[in-house]
Amino acid sequence: MKAVGILISGRGSNMMALVEAGIPVALVASDKPDAPGLDWARARGIATFALSPKGIGKAAYEAELDAALRAAGCEVIALAGYMRLVSADFVARWRDRIVNVHPSLLPLYRGLDTHARAIAHGDAVAGCSVHLVTEELDAGPLLGQAEVPILPGDTPDTLAARVLVAEHRLYPQVLKEFVSR
Repeated sequence: MKAVGILISGRGSNMMALVEAGIPVALVASDKPDAPGLDWARARGIATFALSPKGIGKAAYEAELDAALRAAGCEVIALAGYMRLVSADFVARWRDRIVNVHPSLLPLYRGLDTHARAIAHGDAVAGCSVHLVTEELDAGPLLGQAEVPILPGDTPDTLAARVLVAEHRLYPQVLKEFVSR
């Protein structure tokens, strides 16, 4: 299996699901030095890297991140609640080796506010998608999807909670297959 670097910005619930599923994680990295997920990873003996991009610029930040991932022996990157857009240069350096989980049934609802948009549109189902990252936001080739019904009375928060459960099942399954290739 290929060694994985996981990028997070917050609590890292998808990162936790990946680790608990046995994904070979070489590094958990964050753009938020105080991200709670970093403490969780450290408590399990997983190497971490944290650097705020504030004041150093995107290119310098991504160069440091890239160096940390490579030094840790990462061969694949899993975005798991990483709330920064990666540059075209970063994508090119890791072409076909960056995987993301997105809380909609792509190509529907790229970007943010996916649950509110699905409810407002009157969709019967929502869900999540695992895809390769390309230069275009949430537009890379799909690796897997899981549907979640939209129930009467759903709010963006109630729907988000059910979609997150689906993400925690789907992402480890798809990533495990991806890193075994």
